[in-house]
Amino acid sequence: MSFAIKKIDHVQLAGPKGCEDAARGFFSGILGLTEVEKPEELKKRGGVWFEFGTFQLHIGIEDPFSPAKKAHPALIVENIEGLKNHLKEHEIAFTEDDNLPGASRIHVLDPFGNRLEFLEWE
Repeated sequence: MSFAIKKIDHVQLAGPKGCEDAARGFFSGILGLTEVEKPEELKKRGGVWFEFGTFQLHIGIEDPFSPAKKAHPALIVENIEGLKNHLKEHEIAFTEDDNLPGASRIHVLDPFGNRLEFLEWE
């Protein structure tokens, strides 16, 4: 092949019109992701972008909106027990899932109903 796919640059999730403040509250305020400024031309579309490490997670506006119930990003965390406690403190529900051998993982819904997976490999 004359090309190679090297890594994921970003994952985009959808949110409803006007969701930016709720996205900031959850992804930055609860999960600790850093908001990054969108390019000027893309600001017109709404939404908000975040980053962690060398990756980005974008929340784009979808109208009409429908949350992703099955499709999801899976984010590796360090100290998943600490994340669980943090989510409990903020009254964020999660579902534990022990069906992946060698991993401790949970599923969380963002404020718009999109599924997120968090996992820590043993």
